[in-house]
Amino acid sequence: MESKTSILVIYTGGTIGMINDLETGMLLPYDFELISKHIPEINNFDYDIDSYSFDPPIDSSNMKPDLCVKLATVIEDNYENYDGFVVLHGSDTMAFTASALSFMLENLNKPVIFTGSQLPIGIIRTDGKENFITSIEIAAAKDNDLPIVPEVCIYFENQLYRANRTHKYNAVNFKAFSSLNYPVLAEAGVYIKYNKTAIHKPNFKKLLVHKIFDTNIAILKLFPGIQENTVNSILNIKGLRAVILETYGSGNAPTDQWFIEALSEAIKKGIIIVNVTQCKGGAVELGKYQTSLDLNKIGIISGHDITSESAIVKTMLLLGSNFSEQKLRKLLEISIRGEITL
Repeated sequence: MESKTSILVIYTGGTIGMINDLETGMLLPYDFELISKHIPEINNFDYDIDSYSFDPPIDSSNMKPDLCVKLATVIEDNYENYDGFVVLHGSDTMAFTASALSFMLENLNKPVIFTGSQLPIGIIRTDGKENFITSIEIAAAKDNDLPIVPEVCIYFENQLYRANRTHKYNAVNFKAFSSLNYPVLAEAGVYIKYNKTAIHKPNFKKLLVHKIFDTNIAILKLFPGIQENTVNSILNIKGLRAVILETYGSGNAPTDQWFIEALSEAIKKGIIIVNVTQCKGGAVELGKYQTSLDLNKIGIISGHDITSESAIVKTMLLLGSNFSEQKLRKLLEISIRGEITL
């Protein structure tokens, strides 16, 4: 007898499982039992669905690397027992956590679908019910007995995105996420239409899980009028190993001599600097304009079209792997999980 498709739902917390605190009126994390109670439809799936809950559940604003490790470890420990995984997570830092999992889970050959909601599951107009039900269906979807989406994704408001290409762009609309530099992997209407040419293919290799983050990094976001002491205070943080430099447009920055010299001195001290555009669409093209020529000359790494969220967690994990500076720079310049278009 053929065994049923099996799905593990991992509840970390987030709006989807929150309730109103009667004393403060604030939304506080509840538990997975509340969610399952409000979505009896999941019992109609012909799948074996189990759950694992973080105890206590967390608001996603409190997500940290050690909790990403906990989440990845749950998947690692249960990897052989399930066909797919659905992660219920708060939307505020979902793009960070999902991107991190994409880099942590090397040789992933099963779906890991992140979802959540903008309204708690107990609210009549909640978006959580459809998000959750469709995520389960996507995590279970197979073609010729192979998973259709064997990668880490985010599903929200009818669209499935590659996790490390996604950012949260709206705090109040149900369509909370966007992926401007990479096409959606699936759209859910009456039918779920998969964009199979955009989806990773299984490589059938053994899962490797990377669990060491080095968080000695900083973000330096440029703005007109940024002061020399501001830049220097960031570049001289004790123990700093890398900086995500959020530049203008296609990677442009001020040409002031003090600014270029500050960056150059930091690079000479071994600090990695990755150039990421502040724009949500488009890519860094060092040397396209005169205002990025100097950045290219002093050894700043182009992040191409990587998201800031992806650049942050990728850099933390690569630093944690203790690669040589040469290899680290090379890996930051290329796509290792489909996070960059080259």
